[in-house]
Amino acid sequence: MITTGEMLPDATLTQMGAEGPEEVRISDKTAGRKVVIFAVPGAFTPTCHSAHVPSFMRTKDQFEAKGVDEIICISVNDPFVMNAWGEATGATEAGLTLLGDAASEFTKAIGMDFDAPPAGLLARSQRYAMLVEDGKVTALNLEESPGACEISAGEGLLEVI
Repeated sequence: MITTGEMLPDATLTQMGAEGPEEVRISDKTAGRKVVIFAVPGAFTPTCHSAHVPSFMRTKDQFEAKGVDEIICISVNDPFVMNAWGEATGATEAGLTLLGDAASEFTKAIGMDFDAPPAGLLARSQRYAMLVEDGKVTALNLEESPGACEISAGEGLLEVI
């Protein structure tokens, strides 16, 4: 599992562009930039939808005041679902970037994958939030349980940066 002080591995994620799905490289998003990355077990799932994404919408201005260039939400979902979720939550309008990790490539590369078959969640991401500066993890808040959203919420990450 990735830890503070380590460099993020590169991976290709997807987002919806004007003409359909577009590839996005993590290295392009983080090189020379200060970025918050938070991950959720699934778009439209209860805690992710009602607590996690809204916490970063509420705190976006506070992160910008600390020099954060972009706030990125990653979920093991396809770009169509992530696009619909961004619209449904208001996250897209609020300026958050929602990226799909459909094959769980990035999530597995950083050791954050888990399975919860009873909930229909396979190869999903644990719930976390991290601050990444020029590709290096400088703060990492990982929830003990995927159903919790405390230290990985926007307010929880702000407390440690």
